[in-house]
Amino acid sequence: MLSSIKRIHFIGIGGIGMSGIAELLHNQDFKITGSDLSESPNINRLKKLDITISIGHDKKNISTAEIVVYSDAIPKDNIELIEANDRDIQCYSRAQMLSQLAKLKSSTVGISGTHGKTTTTSMIGSILKDSNLDPTIIVGGVVKSINTNSVLGAGDTFVVEADEFNRSFLELSPTIAVINNIDLEHVDCYKDLDDLKNAFLQFANSVPFYGMVSICKDSDNAASIIPFINKPIVTYGIESDDVDFKAINIIHNDGKVAFDVVHKDKNYTFSMIVPGTYNILNALAAISVCKTMGLSIENISQSLKMFSGVKRRFDVKVHNKNLTIIDDYAHHPVEVLSVIKAVKSNWNRRLLVVFQPHLFSRTKAFYKDFAESLFDADLIFITEIFASREKLDSSISSERISEHLKELKHKNVFDITIDSLLQDIQSKYNEGDIILTIGAGNIWRYADKLTENMR
Repeated sequence: MLSSIKRIHFIGIGGIGMSGIAELLHNQDFKITGSDLSESPNINRLKKLDITISIGHDKKNISTAEIVVYSDAIPKDNIELIEANDRDIQCYSRAQMLSQLAKLKSSTVGISGTHGKTTTTSMIGSILKDSNLDPTIIVGGVVKSINTNSVLGAGDTFVVEADEFNRSFLELSPTIAVINNIDLEHVDCYKDLDDLKNAFLQFANSVPFYGMVSICKDSDNAASIIPFINKPIVTYGIESDDVDFKAINIIHNDGKVAFDVVHKDKNYTFSMIVPGTYNILNALAAISVCKTMGLSIENISQSLKMFSGVKRRFDVKVHNKNLTIIDDYAHHPVEVLSVIKAVKSNWNRRLLVVFQPHLFSRTKAFYKDFAESLFDADLIFITEIFASREKLDSSISSERISEHLKELKHKNVFDITIDSLLQDIQSKYNEGDIILTIGAGNIWRYADKLTENMR
């Protein structure tokens, strides 16, 4: 390194994106400190690396910092951020620091999309790693095979999840850009769907002339921007015919999936232990990128066959003839529908869904869509909204979702509190049922407790 800077402090270090960057910099011998409001598995993992982390924010936490990195969830009036600005310490947002790290490598693969970013990033990173290309990887979830969300590699490729929240992916200039799909999301950041699509178009066109954009034509919104992309394009899909990589002959069975991929008039067979049609689309994105990078179909197929997934993405906690518990991070109506379809396509058993809505703004915008996405579950339990970064909005509650479900004539809808979840589920559970917990908040803790109590 040319710079003498060594001490970097992270405000909001427990976030999945922040913790990955912190770990990566720690592995490059920077002295990392951090702060957050509460303990979490990410913080516990970082503490095991001897990273000093303070619970609670205080200006003394940045007393030795030479650079400060702050999470998108950190307000401008945060005491540590104010202190850093008062002391003229250089401050970077999470996205800005990610962009700085990407410059360390000669090639960046940025994976974007409203849904599937984390899994697709993990797939691409795993394939490159299994092919001995030793990539650097930062992903928005804990990859099961390596039990972390970041890997520092000696190779030339940086594989990174490119998040559209706050337009942060526009800080990146990827060599290869992936657009899995586009659906209206982050209504607190984008005024409408056209605004969101324009951001994705800007991301795609940030690719250099020698790069590539891989885009899913099954997503109508993603397909609609293709005519305006002025860089080389590779397409993929299941429903679309005119694509470079197309999945056919799909078989779903007991949490596994098999399919063929047609590419340049040749058929290639794949199988995976991560289920769902949406994961086939994620795999197609990974296949399109890695094949274009010059990897063999044989290496790609073997890596995907071994890919065990990401924590909180169709995360099977227990599975036997008496009980199956699955936890998933889905927090958008399209994602909720996809994961319920994945369960239904693999098992013919009664499905109990526990849904924890995430963000007041998202619930207000999509409560009818959430109800329609949840409808095919046999029993539906809806908890209060997990506020996350937002302030209380008394004009919306999770009961709007349950009310709409009842208007749609669903007969088994229950409003519950997160604290009563264990008792409520166990009172309705029958032997052989599948329990699916869904949400981007803290519902995963209760999935773990259910597993402990009912195993």
